Amino acid sequence: MTTHRHVTRVVPATRTVEGGGFTVHRPFPTAALDHLDPFLLLDEMGPVDLGPGEAVGAPDHPHRGFETVTYVLEGGVEHRDSAGHAGRIGPGDVQWMTAGAGVVHSEMPTEELLARGGRMHGFQLWVNLPRRDKMMAPRYQEIAAQGIPRATSADRLIDVTVIAGESLGARAAIDTRTPILYLHLRTAPGASLVQPVPAGWNAFAYLIDGTAEIAGRAVPARHAALLGDGDQVLVENRSDAPASLLLLAGAPLREPVVQYGPFVMNTRQEILQAIHDYQTGAMGKL
Repeated sequence: MTTHRHVTRVVPATRTVEGGGFTVHRPFPTAALDHLDPFLLLDEMGPVDLGPGEAVGAPDHPHRGFETVTYVLEGGVEHRDSAGHAGRIGPGDVQWMTAGAGVVHSEMPTEELLARGGRMHGFQLWVNLPRRDKMMAPRYQEIAAQGIPRATSADRLIDVTVIAGESLGARAAIDTRTPILYLHLRTAPGASLVQPVPAGWNAFAYLIDGTAEIAGRAVPARHAALLGDGDQVLVENRSDAPASLLLLAGAPLREPVVQYGPFVMNTRQEILQAIHDYQTGAMGKL
């Protein structure tokens, strides 16, 4: 027997400033929603049109205990970290960094974006690591747009990019430590999709642009719809314009979350150790 999920809450994204001074819209963590196990943070960067010399990024900073997932729609980001990884992602590309025991890294605009300006738009998601993996060796995965599976519905009204999990017969190429579903859905007017989501997983949809109906409830852009339990969710576009959204779900860890800025552990003592390790250079330097 299948069970449709329903919308339990709709949470607006709040505007804040991060890194070297770039604006993000954040549905969580906020005063309205702390986190949604196993997800710790979702930031929408832009969309913003930048002039020459206006692009800024996130200079050297540490992480421990979770994974960062950066998905670029427009523009570009260059990554370097203290584990020796370096990469560059552009439109449609994904960078998946498992901080594990700790890294220092930087996320900066590409030289072209900085020199010439242009449009920047993307997302960063933080995924918590289970206790057993929090001190694993850091790793870095970079997948170009052409390597990320995509699928189209039979009526061609829905296009889905499968960053993690599976949809419309397409399965993600990325390896995740915490089981999650991460889909980017582009819908045309009249589109309808019943997406399987494992029962017991926490799930939400974030509207990027336009308005879509999530489980029968209209959700506008820059709002997150939190979903109750069930094993499938109905996504529809009943409007007269295209709409795009992220649909995410993950297996909850059900472990204590103690966070201090870029460190997410299970106890206060582990946070104090992370601070000490960073200050003494145990996480390395760029």
